[in-house]
Amino acid sequence: MPKFKTANQVKREEYKKEFWPDDIPWTGDKNQQGWFRAPRTLPLVLNLLSNKKVTSTTLDPSRVYLDLLARHRDSGIVEMADEGDHSYAAGYHGPRGVRTWKERMKLLESLGFIKSKKSGNQQYKFVLLVHPTIAVQQLYEAGKVDPHWWATYRGRQIDTKEPSHEDLIASYGKPDDDDEKVVAFLPAAANKS
Repeated sequence: MPKFKTANQVKREEYKKEFWPDDIPWTGDKNQQGWFRAPRTLPLVLNLLSNKKVTSTTLDPSRVYLDLLARHRDSGIVEMADEGDHSYAAGYHGPRGVRTWKERMKLLESLGFIKSKKSGNQQYKFVLLVHPTIAVQQLYEAGKVDPHWWATYRGRQIDTKEPSHEDLIASYGKPDDDDEKVVAFLPAAANKS
């Protein structure tokens, strides 16, 4: 059965055929692997994270946050790899790379964008990605967010149908029609009475 296409999708495909007929575009289709899902407000969130008025420091944790989002697979949890790999991916090289990366991780946690758990000698073994709408709302309520930025952010949320803080809180915990039901598999021996 052919996939339904909106008028705008058809129009963009025409642009592609006209202007870039021989190029392979980035589409992010579900059948492609190696990409991650992110909110359409991500550029604004990264801009916010790099704002000295928000962070109260010259440290910019936006590249560390982007690396965490890119490594997230599901459930809002990132099971961290080697800290050196994370620091390098975020652009921090050399002998101070891991320390610099850890400073940004600590900042992300203090700003409310992540929560972490230590395991063994690894300070950041498990990381919870707090929903960015929640983290941004908390910064806004704390008076750290510029009103112009906030209006731009809220406008983008509305344009992209991203839930507001209130809508997100109201819907949390409600089952989604698209969610798959998970059924525990019991070995045959366990089913015998």
